[in-house]
Amino acid sequence: MDYRTYRKRLQNQFPEPVLAFEPGEYEARLASVRRKMAKADLDLLLLTEAGELCYLTGYTTFEVSVQCVLLVSADRTVLFVPAIEIGPAVYLSRVDEVIGYPWQAPETVARELAVQVRRAATKPAPRIGFNPWAGSFRPGLLVALKNELDTAKFMDFGTLIDRVRLVKSPAEIDYLAESATITGAGLDAAAAVIRAGIIDHEIAQAGASTMLGAGSEFMSMQPIVTTGARSGIIHTNHAGYEVARGDVVFTEFGAVRRRYTAPMMRTAVVGEASAEIREFHETCIQVLEAVMSAARAGSSFASAARAGETALEPIADRAFFSGVFGYPVGVAFPPSWVAGSMFIATDNEAILEENMVFHLPICLRKPGEFGIGFSETVRITATGAERITTNSLSLQEIFL
Repeated sequence: MDYRTYRKRLQNQFPEPVLAFEPGEYEARLASVRRKMAKADLDLLLLTEAGELCYLTGYTTFEVSVQCVLLVSADRTVLFVPAIEIGPAVYLSRVDEVIGYPWQAPETVARELAVQVRRAATKPAPRIGFNPWAGSFRPGLLVALKNELDTAKFMDFGTLIDRVRLVKSPAEIDYLAESATITGAGLDAAAAVIRAGIIDHEIAQAGASTMLGAGSEFMSMQPIVTTGARSGIIHTNHAGYEVARGDVVFTEFGAVRRRYTAPMMRTAVVGEASAEIREFHETCIQVLEAVMSAARAGSSFASAARAGETALEPIADRAFFSGVFGYPVGVAFPPSWVAGSMFIATDNEAILEENMVFHLPICLRKPGEFGIGFSETVRITATGAERITTNSLSLQEIFL
């Protein structure tokens, strides 16, 4: 059968989608987006990020490399997907219409998408919002679409969706709490097998097996385990290295529940920690606590970051730190659990609000020697950041 018949049969079999939230929650999210669209005088939004599509419709897939587009107008939502994605689009999304296209013919996508844009926008010269910074919107498609819609005006909507997604509902926080419990179990399982002679991927295996067994869905980032001198290099991962006595072992995991991730970092030492490792650990915890105390509703992102910078000062000349004291998490897909671009950093003067949720990735690295990282996923309250995760912040010393 062709993909149109496939869609029709699925719609008959599943007249209502299977959703992570009550329909009213999706309606409230769309209403918030539409208010911002009206304020910006936009007729239509073209959304392409998997996390945004899931957030507004429930659409979920592990195939995030194909081009999917959600069209949001003042009164309709249309999910435009390749034929192979019609199944999850029908089964898992709450939209007014699912439109498929033959994915094996990418040169036709712009023409078919332009037809849907004209239908959704209605105006002859619509103002169309899109995110030029989204890696999921292929440049070739954008160029071709602009040629097809030569009277349309394409507008950068910036962080419009990011701002809506930052504040979490009680149901979202519940999923994050479930993720936190599973993530913690994975870190505990990984810590239990650390010893001299073990291979780094065996540590990752212990954590991944436990998280999957406890109910994690496919993860937005796979378990991160780095050891020894490699722990002092940001964004390295397990690669068949044997743990030696004296090595630092850095772990960072993030289990997934309904696409929500609450990550955590933790660090252990095989043998007795040196005085400098202890100093880095103490500073790491002080930075984490300073950011959590300063990250209050009504204060700025920058003020929380400056509190972290102050706590970091004693070792700032010896430790590499990324400069980001917190990033948003929530609904996310591979290749990352980072859910947006609103970072807790000194150049972001935006204001924190209650129930925004961030991962605070405090990892201090002495290049070529070691890295010490501990983190929490937190929600913002009027009095500071409240833990969703309950991480062990002790530097574990392992004498095996």
